[in-house]
Amino acid sequence: MAKIKLTDQELVTKHIERLPKEIQPAIEYLRQLMLSIDKNIAEQIKWNAPAFHYIGKMKSFDPKEYKQDILVMNLRKNKIMCVLPTGATLTKNTNILEGDYTDGRRLITFKDLADIKAKENDLKKVIKEWLSLVEK
Repeated sequence: MAKIKLTDQELVTKHIERLPKEIQPAIEYLRQLMLSIDKNIAEQIKWNAPAFHYIGKMKSFDPKEYKQDILVMNLRKNKIMCVLPTGATLTKNTNILEGDYTDGRRLITFKDLADIKAKENDLKKVIKEWLSLVEK
């Protein structure tokens, strides 16, 4: 019998359901927030974590440049670390971008649901700036 292939959305839902109960509301809130920012943002599981990528038209690029990837969650003890693989291209200072990595990534760290809500407007600004810089 053939295996049923789950959609990216179903895979993300199942991944969240396997997380510790106390972190699930924060992850689900962040998930819905990211998806609400723009219709060209889609979700998937990447590097064993919920991730968001751009599905609109882009010029061709080397997949190792991760130009399509917007944000990948990295769930660590007592925090939600969000990696923006091309975050160094962002110039607007929202005070939530962290790190100065030579590979071009930047991080946003959240402690919990309340912290996500407190930083929600800054996160939206960061993602909207990212979308404005995408090569179309």
